[in-house]
Amino acid sequence: MRSIRVTPLSDDLPFGARIVGADLETVQDEDVRKQIHDIFLDRGVILFEDVDPSAQLQLAISDIFGPLQDHAMRGMPRVDPNATPGLIDLNYQGNIFEVDGETLYGYVPWHFDACYTAKLNRGGVLRGIDLPPEGGLTGFADGIQIYNAVSPELRARFEDKQVLYHPGLMFMNQRFGMPKSYRVVSLPQAATTLLEQAEGAPRSVHPAIWTRDTGEKVLHVSPWQASALHGHEDPEGDALLETLCQAIYAGMTPYWHQWKPTDMIAWDNWRFLHAVSGNDPRYSRRMYRTTIQGDYGLGRFEDESRDNVVLSMDV
Repeated sequence: MRSIRVTPLSDDLPFGARIVGADLETVQDEDVRKQIHDIFLDRGVILFEDVDPSAQLQLAISDIFGPLQDHAMRGMPRVDPNATPGLIDLNYQGNIFEVDGETLYGYVPWHFDACYTAKLNRGGVLRGIDLPPEGGLTGFADGIQIYNAVSPELRARFEDKQVLYHPGLMFMNQRFGMPKSYRVVSLPQAATTLLEQAEGAPRSVHPAIWTRDTGEKVLHVSPWQASALHGHEDPEGDALLETLCQAIYAGMTPYWHQWKPTDMIAWDNWRFLHAVSGNDPRYSRRMYRTTIQGDYGLGRFEDESRDNVVLSMDV
């Protein structure tokens, strides 16, 4: 019987696991697949260490969690253009920002993926292809841990609140949870085109707090691309949402991963926020990722006549 070795991601975190021993043969074993799937549901983030850095294994691991789907932004470049869906190529060349006085390549604020759609994908599997010598870390923050860390008084104000999201609120347009100082240094034409195309997209609506089948409450708010509180689009509502974003930052105990080529990470998009620290612009950062199909059934579009649209992104 094939087996894997499982340890905590970190002894001081209430989430995450490390798995050693995942290979193409092992991840086809039904007992191992169930074990990994159960760990995913329980721990939310899995770091697969010392793996064969191949597309074949990345796809095989992804299959444990569900079928693949295309990225919410149509046109994101695929590693294999003939694979539909499959691996996408994340290479934010030209995305340079100044954040709190530091110039960073590929900085991405805290968010959950595709918050601007009605159906949230289940998660993804990520691996590094071209890694900077330092920086370029990926951070993961657990919505269950965040819920427990935020004051009961503030939580109570959001138990029945919903948040509006829009894809046009990226890069220079983020409204909530901004760094103390932030400036766009450069954006590639593809990003500018995306923002132009996003102008006519509908806004999505997702609960600020939701309850898992296992009973835990998840505080699940993406500062990046948040537009407003649903039904409370006024200065008071904006101030309340900003207060929550700052409380999320103050209360989270994130895990920041320094990548090696032999790492892969799977994460639960219904539960976790993630971010990218950015790195020295002298070095590039390129990642391959899959997107796992899913829908937690709690999202919708503000205009419910709209479909679960995907944006075009010509790159």
